[in-house]
Amino acid sequence: MTIAEMLNQSIILTLLGMGVVFSFLIILIGFMHLLRICVHAAGLDKEAPKADATTSAAPAVDQKAIVAAIATALHEKN
Repeated sequence: MTIAEMLNQSIILTLLGMGVVFSFLIILIGFMHLLRICVHAAGLDKEAPKADATTSAAPAVDQKAIVAAIATALHEKN
């Protein structure tokens, strides 16, 4: 096999590989658009209602107690 034949074969292989990748990306974009349409049709793209401050899962914390704990920890460190 001569160098010219190897270069010709490498160019063909490169173009074939790039074509496969490009085709896969086009198919992937098509499926993403199809998924967007399905999600929109099912109504799953709506935002969930946000929880109020009174119904939050985290317990209410006294800010003064936190400041006092930090001050105590700093005071004991020195």
